[in-house]
Amino acid sequence: MKKIINLLLSPKRASDEKYFITDAAEFLKISPDEITGIEVLKKSIDARKKYVLMNLQLEVFWGEPFQKEKFELKLQNVEGKPEVIIIGAGPAGLFAALKLIENGLKPIVLERGKDVSSRKKDIQDINTNKGVNPNSNYCFGEGGAGTFSDGKLYTRSKKRGDVQRILDILTLHGAEKEILSDAHPHIGTNKLPGIIVKIRETIIKSGGEVHFETRVDDLIIEDNIAKGIVTQKGEKIFGNALILATGHSARDIFELLNKKNILIEAKSFAMGVRVEHPQELIDSIQYSCKIRNDYLPAAAYSLVTQVQGRGVYSFCMCPGGFIVPASTAPGETVVNGMSPSKRNSKFANSGMVVEIRTEDFPDKEKYGVLAGLKFQEQLEQIAFQNGGNGLIAPAQRLHDFVNGKLSPVLPETSYHPGIVSSPLHFWLPEHIGKRLQVGFKVFGKRMKGYLTNEAVILGVESRTSSPVRIPRDKETLQHPQIKNLYPCGEGAGYAGGIISAAVDGERCAEMVFFKTFEK
Repeated sequence: MKKIINLLLSPKRASDEKYFITDAAEFLKISPDEITGIEVLKKSIDARKKYVLMNLQLEVFWGEPFQKEKFELKLQNVEGKPEVIIIGAGPAGLFAALKLIENGLKPIVLERGKDVSSRKKDIQDINTNKGVNPNSNYCFGEGGAGTFSDGKLYTRSKKRGDVQRILDILTLHGAEKEILSDAHPHIGTNKLPGIIVKIRETIIKSGGEVHFETRVDDLIIEDNIAKGIVTQKGEKIFGNALILATGHSARDIFELLNKKNILIEAKSFAMGVRVEHPQELIDSIQYSCKIRNDYLPAAAYSLVTQVQGRGVYSFCMCPGGFIVPASTAPGETVVNGMSPSKRNSKFANSGMVVEIRTEDFPDKEKYGVLAGLKFQEQLEQIAFQNGGNGLIAPAQRLHDFVNGKLSPVLPETSYHPGIVSSPLHFWLPEHIGKRLQVGFKVFGKRMKGYLTNEAVILGVESRTSSPVRIPRDKETLQHPQIKNLYPCGEGAGYAGGIISAAVDGERCAEMVFFKTFEK
């Protein structure tokens, strides 16, 4: 027999099968020796009461062999098959490539940045304040923005595609099996690069192509049909369809589309700051303890409120993590967060951002649909001007920010390029800064001890999502003007993280197969 059961256990008993197999047997009123296999289906933390507990959903087998169907990709050899160009090797592009291969089409993946190994040096240069390579950084390069900035796998977009399949594919390429059961799965920036390399190897072994340091500078369009692309070297590459999966920071692509009068739309997004606390403080607040139990993970939080008609909320919260420089060009300061797989840093950080709607964009008459993009760019330049040398970020103690005071001395931070005291309350746009001040007061009441000068904010957190959407037909996922052009993923405005981008990549690849090659 087999049965799915739910148990509420202490963190220690939930940590290992040798403990919870006894609890499962007791629940089922059988002997532990009768159990032939047990699998964790879901695992989550319940910290609502004084003592933290773990929710386990288990599938238990007894009286019959333990058998679980093994996930496999149905790959084909696509050498010589019809070619589809994928612009961008982030999760949307890579998972689109795998789906194309399953459908017997040959993906040609073009990535402006470098491969994972070569990209590491450019990341190191950014972290040590040696400058930004505009084509190889935390946002651009093999695997996209998530490769070196965390690898969070949580998504709310479960109605759009098979999230479990994406997790299975990641596990097949080396991710820990815990991502299949954790409520908020996470790979870690130290492990995700190796997984991305294995996905690339799968694509190439199946006959697909992956080209690095190949930036797309133009699209070849004839009679409103996408035919191919032109690289930065002037090389023309042709394909039967184009999947545009360039990510939320490829501003040149948005500008190219606008210049070619290809329809794009302004969309809402969010900007703000990144706040960093000692992880011990967040643990004590969330777990109601002085010292975190060894069987509990570094505590996380999720906060949201409304201030003057706009959402103020935490974004990309990184327990046991680091703040990193996410600029993609000289003269701008952008911060983001990441966590290693063990989440063992002594810091906890999170974006704290304010909803920016299209009616909030300045200079709309001057910039049109690119007004949000220009606003984002201008705020990053202001942050750079208020920072220190190079990528040294402007910073302020949290309580000082809320009270409009300059911080004469700053606390220790995980941000490697360094921080310098700056009056963020003064130079942040008022409709962002004032809302953040109110939001932090609200969050300080919800999490006693959160609003403290032990915490520091860094500016600016501005790459939460794309300020531009590339429209597409709801049925075919093609651009409404350009046949065989498939806007895809986070950069096109249809995803918000690794999983949702991967799901969208698969959907676009499916539509390429059914629509572009339908008889």
